[in-house]
Amino acid sequence: MTNRIANSLAPLALYGFLRPRAKYADEVRRALSDLVEPTRSEPGNLAYHLHEQEDGRFFLYEVWRSREDLDRHNALPALRAFLGNLPAFLEGPPEVYADTMISPYADSAESAPLGTVPV
Repeated sequence: MTNRIANSLAPLALYGFLRPRAKYADEVRRALSDLVEPTRSEPGNLAYHLHEQEDGRFFLYEVWRSREDLDRHNALPALRAFLGNLPAFLEGPPEVYADTMISPYADSAESAPLGTVPV
């Protein structure tokens, strides 16, 4: 079996859960929220979404044009500092997944209107 993530030319989806320690939930929410717009403006970022689950976990979903774009994002000094400090604010290690997308990524200009998509 080939390593699908090794394909550096396919879009890469990164997603996972973070469970903050209760006393740091607001601080983690603010810090994660502060990453949304700057990350969305980075070259190669196709999607970046932050969700809060009913159980207090945060769910992040990102799509990057390529592995190189994600690597460039992860190398940013501010992000490296944030990630380095993050474990002290969490109940346990983040649950993170990264997969090469096998379906084409459709941006808003190429997406069909909701009414034309079979549900």
